[in-house]
Amino acid sequence: MTELPRRVLVTGADGAIGRATTEQLVADGVAVTALSLNFDGDSAADRVIAGDARDEATVAEALEDVDAIVHLAAIPHPSLGTPATVYGTNVVATFTVLATAAERGVRRAVVASSINAFGVPMNSNDVEPAYYPIDEEIPTDIADAYSLSKTSDETTARMIWRRWGMDVVCLRFPLIKDRATLERVAAEVELDPASMAREGWAYLDLRDGVRAIRSALTSAPPGPHVVGLSADDVLPAIPAAELLRRFAPAVPVRGPIAEHGPLVDTSRARELLGFTPLYSIHHADPLEDPLALGAVNA
Repeated sequence: MTELPRRVLVTGADGAIGRATTEQLVADGVAVTALSLNFDGDSAADRVIAGDARDEATVAEALEDVDAIVHLAAIPHPSLGTPATVYGTNVVATFTVLATAAERGVRRAVVASSINAFGVPMNSNDVEPAYYPIDEEIPTDIADAYSLSKTSDETTARMIWRRWGMDVVCLRFPLIKDRATLERVAAEVELDPASMAREGWAYLDLRDGVRAIRSALTSAPPGPHVVGLSADDVLPAIPAAELLRRFAPAVPVRGPIAEHGPLVDTSRARELLGFTPLYSIHHADPLEDPLALGAVNA
């Protein structure tokens, strides 16, 4: 698939990523069906369905005339429900959306996975990543229901491709927010840098998250893929080598690290999706440069 689909189903369409994705796709001339448990405001989508992504009938209705899926619906943190509720909600929604779509002949899906899929960032035990930079093959150590749901979603994606041949790209999002929020979080992290060591101090501007989704809809080769994402630097204004020396001195470093990171390996995003991030909280917004605007929408 080299062109944007004619119609895309966006689940979790009332969330921050869902709204931004819907707005960008509509701006690109793509028809969007928006599915969410509820909507707190108007959606840019031309079809809006309030319902549960775990419900087969609701999903079947939402899939009418759909060519591709962006599946974002999930409980996004283990603290937002019991372990059974968080895990059950997330994995059933993902399976229901992907399997129903695949059975109907949809050929491409993009799924919001998470850097937490390898389990270490939210682990209640005293553990560290096996190495830096964090990549998609890093060993897992999972002790919470949310992280487990995300690695399960990635397994579901492989099963869906194997059973029905639907291409699925699972994007491992790190902390993803708008720039103003990221700047506030960065100030907090600089007071306690150890708090983000286990996720490599990784972040992603929301606009880059939407660009990655857009690239996954058009550029990924056939198959099931797990793709790690990050900005091109670390969140705190502290050199990456200093962060590693102070807060992860025993963790092996595999390969060269730039002065300000990142500490997530994003080579797969470049190679499979042709995606590189544009935005950094440590540099001027590239939208101030009119030449960069074309890159954002390319």
